[in-house]
Amino acid sequence: MEKPNLEYINQLARGDDSIKNELIDVIKTEFPEEKKDYYNSLEKKEFKKIEENVHKLKHKISILGLEKSYEIANEFEHNLRELSLDKQKDFDKILTAISDYIDTI
Repeated sequence: MEKPNLEYINQLARGDDSIKNELIDVIKTEFPEEKKDYYNSLEKKEFKKIEENVHKLKHKISILGLEKSYEIANEFEHNLRELSLDKQKDFDKILTAISDYIDTI
């Protein structure tokens, strides 16, 4: 499985540590809430809300340089439109990897 990284954030910041830190802070603040919302919607089997949660989380996946994981999230989002949870376990692993990573940055 690919590892989250700050390459894209570093590109966006262009050497400005204050911008880099601000972007990291946004991820550290928003990701846990979005993840919590996702699991709450999943528990209730609210497919439309799960799809919305996945869509929001895809942005964090992308920003953290996880290209293959982004594709998995995209597939999962599409499956949710068909009321299918196919790819959920893969998506959950991605969320765990991101959670572990943001604890280290």
